[in-house]
Amino acid sequence: MIQIRPVSDLRNKFPEIEAIVNEGKPVYLTKNGYGAMVVLSLEEYENLTSSIEAKLDEADKQAAASGERLSHDTVFDHARSAIHGK
Repeated sequence: MIQIRPVSDLRNKFPEIEAIVNEGKPVYLTKNGYGAMVVLSLEEYENLTSSIEAKLDEADKQAAASGERLSHDTVFDHARSAIHGK
């Protein structure tokens, strides 16, 4: 189940938030009824960002080896196609 908590729970119920996050689940925090932030474990954050870093490194190497440059429209079109499976 998605955990949505007021940001005050981060201060007042930290052990509960910590237990949820340590189970590998994100906790969504709200402020005044609006989404404010997401709390993740370090491991989950690493899982999310490590593949991005690897892809950026790969792109840097590819750009250095090639004179080809793509417009931002082309790059985002390719990204959207990959995300949406088109």
